[in-house]
Amino acid sequence: MNGKSYRFTHAICREVSASATQGLRAVDIGAPDLAQFRADHADYVAVLRSTGAEVTVLPALEAFPDGVFVEDAAICLAEGAVVTRPGAPSRLGEAAAMAPVLEGFYEDVVWVEDGFIEGGDVLVTEREILVGTSARTDATGIATLTRLVARWGYALRVVETPPGVLHFKTDCALLDEETVLATPRLAASGCFEGYRVIHTGEGEEAAANVIRFNDLVVMPSGFARTQEAIEAAGYTVRPVGNSEAAKLDGGMSCLSLRFSPAG
Repeated sequence: MNGKSYRFTHAICREVSASATQGLRAVDIGAPDLAQFRADHADYVAVLRSTGAEVTVLPALEAFPDGVFVEDAAICLAEGAVVTRPGAPSRLGEAAAMAPVLEGFYEDVVWVEDGFIEGGDVLVTEREILVGTSARTDATGIATLTRLVARWGYALRVVETPPGVLHFKTDCALLDEETVLATPRLAASGCFEGYRVIHTGEGEEAAANVIRFNDLVVMPSGFARTQEAIEAAGYTVRPVGNSEAAKLDGGMSCLSLRFSPAG
């Protein structure tokens, strides 16, 4: 079914916790402003809902400062969901908290029990699942995921995340069946051979983490050249503020789990 990798009936988000100011970050450029973070998050949820999707917003997890970034806790496919095993020790409990939520949508929920893998390193396209190695996703975790998704007929391909980049999807996003948005540094690796690639604008690497959600491309605001490139390719763009999530290495994909459960 064309579009299954970007046309969704459901999304799951989680409210921003007060503890988010203590979230993980590769470079400390200051704690996020909670009021702005929550306002941006509300805008994000509203954009997803504007497409007609059912968006479940879970209560904040104060024990987990990074809990708003729900994408790392699971991989949602049409046939079933995979509860991940985050590579940051402080985040392991987030996946366990997400499992019962997923069981409310899926009959088939499986767990990664060996190695480490985070959803931010997993890009699902129409033809394959790309998984980037990173500091949070290791070879054992990838092997475990490969075995788990084989039951649903998915092929998995391992790619290299550029040095110094937190997650594979920090530098790329799926726009449609044949098209990805990517930073020049990631595209240069050749990992998207066979796809049409739209590059982020010069100096706008932080704009690479967008999501195609039904008829919209949801992207962080403030990246004019990248927005122009996406719109020139025929997509409808909805910018959303991301200044505070970015202080915690978060982007558009990190803030939701997006899926259409079969049946």
